[in-house]
Amino acid sequence: MKRTFNNIEERLAFIEFRQELLFENSDLDRLLFEYEIDHTQYQKIMDLMQAYRTKLDTKKSVNHATFESELYAILPEHQGDYHMCEYIARAFMDEHRWEEVFPALYGDMAKYKYLGNKDD
Repeated sequence: MKRTFNNIEERLAFIEFRQELLFENSDLDRLLFEYEIDHTQYQKIMDLMQAYRTKLDTKKSVNHATFESELYAILPEHQGDYHMCEYIARAFMDEHRWEEVFPALYGDMAKYKYLGNKDD
C-alpha cells in the first residue's frame, strides 16, 4: 500500500520521522518503519499502551482482541494484521516500556506461557 499525503509538509514530516527511526534503529523503530507508522500514529499507540497500563493498575480486565481493535482504529490500513499488534506490544515490552501490557494481553497464549501472567 502506497501512503498518500495531503501536502508537502505532511510528506516531509513523515520522511523526517522515518529518518529518526532509522537513526535509532531499535526493534520497535524498525517495526514502526516497516509498517509505515507516522509520528502522530506512534503517539496514539503510546497513549493506548498507557491506557492499558492504567487499566491493569486499576485491576480492570484486558484482552488482546480489544487491544487489537483499538490499534486498528489508529492504524486502519493494517486492519486484521493481528501479528503487527502483537509485535508492537512485544517490542515495547522488550524495550522495558509498558512491560506489563504484553504479558497481560498475550501471556495466556501457548507460545508465550514462559512469560507468566501476574493475574494467574
